Amino acid sequence: MLLHEDRLFPAEPGVRQIARELYAHVRALPIVSPHGHTQAAWFALNEPFPDPAKLFVQPDHYVYRMLYSQGVSMDDLEIGNAVMKDPRKVWRLFASHYHLFRGTPTRMWLDYAFEVLFGLSERLSTRTADLYYDTIAARLRTPEFLPRALYDRFNMEVLATTDSPLDSLEHHKAIRESGWKARILPTFRPDPVVDPEFAGFSDRIAELGKLTGEDTPTWSGYLNALRKARTRFREFGCTATDHGHLTAQTADLSNAEAEKLYQAVLSGKADAAQQELFRAQMLTEMAAMSVEDGLVMQIHPGSTRNHNRKIYERFGRDTGADIPRPTNYVDALRPLLDRFGNEPGLTIILFTLDESTYSRELAPLAGHYPCLRLGPPWWFFDSPEGMTRFREATTETAGFYNTVGFNDDTRAFLSIPARHDVARRMDCAFLARLVAEHRLEVDEAMEVAHDLAYGLAKKAYRL
Repeated sequence: MLLHEDRLFPAEPGVRQIARELYAHVRALPIVSPHGHTQAAWFALNEPFPDPAKLFVQPDHYVYRMLYSQGVSMDDLEIGNAVMKDPRKVWRLFASHYHLFRGTPTRMWLDYAFEVLFGLSERLSTRTADLYYDTIAARLRTPEFLPRALYDRFNMEVLATTDSPLDSLEHHKAIRESGWKARILPTFRPDPVVDPEFAGFSDRIAELGKLTGEDTPTWSGYLNALRKARTRFREFGCTATDHGHLTAQTADLSNAEAEKLYQAVLSGKADAAQQELFRAQMLTEMAAMSVEDGLVMQIHPGSTRNHNRKIYERFGRDTGADIPRPTNYVDALRPLLDRFGNEPGLTIILFTLDESTYSRELAPLAGHYPCLRLGPPWWFFDSPEGMTRFREATTETAGFYNTVGFNDDTRAFLSIPARHDVARRMDCAFLARLVAEHRLEVDEAMEVAHDLAYGLAKKAYRL
């Protein structure tokens, strides 16, 4: 077998037994996936996934990032190709490098899918590449592996996509009109129309104006257009926004100052400092709108995106060259928190790629401000080690109930149950140690395990 039943549990037998009992209590709970990057079109069209390479390799930057680091060509992996010319060749290339993933969370996620979903028990390698490809390809052509059937098989209660304000949401509309009862919800990601560094920024603003009927060349018209876009998302069940800014910087400019700054960025004449100030102001504006309409804010700062310029220019945005950087929260968030930090109806979920801020900044902030919650370990740290470090660094100050459970943040649909299983096992392992050290009673640990696996995400994201 590829998976051991006691994987990720403590090695000490007594503590491991407690972890087993806690995990048995939560392993079958429905999956709440409140933040991710799957495509609504998959569920609207409900067509078979095309082939194993298109499913497991091409969309997953965890996979091709590692392969590229070892000299595998992105062209050979057919990254960016709408239709793969030779998916079996791509799969064989992936299989021949599978050893690169030893010890990584990616290996666990993939092995989970291979064994639990497809019944494969031999390790993926050059020798077994065709066996894997043929087995997976055959299963993908069956009704049980259509996207909607997999959603039901995964015991999913809700799945949130991430969408631009310019998205028509036609696929969300089609899902709703189909009569299928699953909850596939959009998430409002305004980065393309609030970040001046996006290519064609002014054209995107003009498109936003056309979609909403607002006079977006003016500051007030621009803000009204964003409000209308948010309303449209809410009509399709949206409960959250998402902001992937480089920093957590916020600002609170006067209306006149904001209008002047907006005209500078709209004209394309704003320098780097003005662009950063505009992003900072827009986080505060988004918080103001969340106070009005109740959408939960998620802030994902600290990723230097598209760091590899050659890859960016050849393959486009978000092709695996994100690099973490130091992030300030205490000073950066102060303008926003001075204005809205005590609002009882506002929820802001903070993420980080700078683990040094957990105990120094993020846990103390979330342990005080009523509006702040801590998102789970993200991107480079959604691993067993990252999850352990997160709990150890934040629980003493923020507790469990200023966190929001787990979200998978993935484009790889078939990895969702694996990722949630890892998170549940790691939280149960952490709680088992507290029970073994007589810091929690078993009944308390059972309640916390349930909340971390299910309840906190539903509450934080208003689901």
